[in-house]
Amino acid sequence: MSGRNRASPMPACQPSGFSRQPPRVLVVDTSPPWWSETGPILCEALDNFLTLASSLEGPSRLPLLSIYAVNLQQECLLPFAQVKGNLARLRLCVDELRSLPGEGCVRSRGTVLRRAILNSLQQYKQYSSHHAHAGNGGGSSTSNVSLEVTVMSSQPGRALVRELEAGLRESDLGSLRRLLVVQMSTQQRLTGGEQGWSPDGSSPDDLNDPEEELMLGTEVDLQVVESSVVALEGVLKAWLHEQAGEREHLHLLLPPSLQHSSSTPGGPRKASPICLKCDMQERLLSPSLLPDSSTRDLGTKTESVQNFHPPTKAPANHSAPPLPPQRLRVIKTLQADGVCESVLYGLPLVIRPTTCWQLDWDEIETNQQLFQALCHTLRVREWFLLVRTEPALGSVLGSVSPVSSHYVLQPSPSPSLSLLLLKPVGTQELLLPCGVPDSNQDPPIDALVTVENSLQQLEEDPVFNPLCLSTNLYQHLRMRGLTSRPAHPYRRQGPAQSQSQSQNQNYCGSRASPVGQNQRRDPSRPPEGSTGRQSHGCQSQQGRARATVAPLPPSSSSLGPPPAKSSRPSLTFRKPPSSSTAATPSSCLGEGGDNDDDDELIMML
Repeated sequence: MSGRNRASPMPACQPSGFSRQPPRVLVVDTSPPWWSETGPILCEALDNFLTLASSLEGPSRLPLLSIYAVNLQQECLLPFAQVKGNLARLRLCVDELRSLPGEGCVRSRGTVLRRAILNSLQQYKQYSSHHAHAGNGGGSSTSNVSLEVTVMSSQPGRALVRELEAGLRESDLGSLRRLLVVQMSTQQRLTGGEQGWSPDGSSPDDLNDPEEELMLGTEVDLQVVESSVVALEGVLKAWLHEQAGEREHLHLLLPPSLQHSSSTPGGPRKASPICLKCDMQERLLSPSLLPDSSTRDLGTKTESVQNFHPPTKAPANHSAPPLPPQRLRVIKTLQADGVCESVLYGLPLVIRPTTCWQLDWDEIETNQQLFQALCHTLRVREWFLLVRTEPALGSVLGSVSPVSSHYVLQPSPSPSLSLLLLKPVGTQELLLPCGVPDSNQDPPIDALVTVENSLQQLEEDPVFNPLCLSTNLYQHLRMRGLTSRPAHPYRRQGPAQSQSQSQNQNYCGSRASPVGQNQRRDPSRPPEGSTGRQSHGCQSQQGRARATVAPLPPSSSSLGPPPAKSSRPSLTFRKPPSSSTAATPSSCLGEGGDNDDDDELIMML
């Protein structure tokens, strides 16, 4: 395989962008006698992975997938298809792969594997050309993204790699980004950790030759894993990582080294900080990427106690009943130094003994003593507790087991505090592989001295105090609140609406009475030339104009500033006459039965 035919590295994308994820091709070697042993294990791992990948929300981490089965001849079980939301079709492909026979003649499959790889490259070119001419239908563009091919076989890895390299050396591999050969070992048991913990590590027995190691690293990648569901899932879950690109993700700035600044020629000058360029990688899949029905009991959020309790369904006109206490079952003790912080996620919650007033004093005191004894035992023995959620009392379990979440309980290191810290912990389904090579060599002396001199300039705190940290959040919120346009529950009155209101007022005024302004009449009599219903209609329109409150406006751009607040005259009552004179009803509201003034006073009330 020529180096000039290999595609250039993909351009970098922003973290969690997943805009340049490569399409994948999985070529499965189903040749006997190994397929009868490894087939069910691989199909189960593939079924689990596709179920998870097709259910993830957010940007697509695996845009396209194609699956080939190779025995005496190649067979395309799944042409290039989208993975997200396509679980039914993907499971049909897995069922077809599971039904393939595991018996037959035994011979090398290198030639058939090579044809399957070339066929997948040709199929991808046709797929990209078709979608490029069709405008891609608004989907993500894949015409400029190279392909990655993974071959899974139980044949000896090095012999298969040599055969593939010899067969593909003269082929056009411009659209191939990477070719990975995964050897499913049925006898060798990988050491160095739990199953599937670091499945990206290659077997040292297969890569002990320096010339072979150089050739495999530049042309074809070889990976030897144990034939187990967890290990094979780890190989497939590596596809969900964001692929590294031409740019780094992070710059870590350290103080400048005093040694370098003092030895700079040309006199002293401002030393530049030490910049460490890094890439970021996810360790866990966030449960928030899964459907709500799955994450309701998975401990997605721990921001508050309400997030920890399960949701309740209550009618809108009734208050929700009090939630039953959440039940956590302690299933295991853990050594404190054996828990990796990378598998813990979410915001922690503090657990303390209850002070619920509904309990008896004796029960509260006994409960506090037991809780204090638990914290003391865990602190002395340096233990953590692994707990699992239990179904609520009285709940009916269906045919499918409910989703359960797991947490780690950590005791407070202070002997004076009887507290536990609750943190969600990642599980097998959410764990992503961490392909970091082991480094047993010590760093060079020059680099070690440079970093030590840089870190000696930093202030050291024996106890971390978060009260000493400030993020300028108050100033930011204050500036944002003062400069943003407040939303007022008033609607700006347009010219058409003002004209309509004035016409209604003029109409009612013109229909009120033909008599002069200073004349008065009995309010029980209808005006001349009109009926009582017309008079009542005008009065009701005036009442509505004075008493109606403006409705809340919708979220639109027609909102304006609040109208100017008009001064409201105070309501005063006339002094009653002397005690010798009987007070008349009209003397409390006005003189001589002034009905117009009475109406005004009543409306102001």
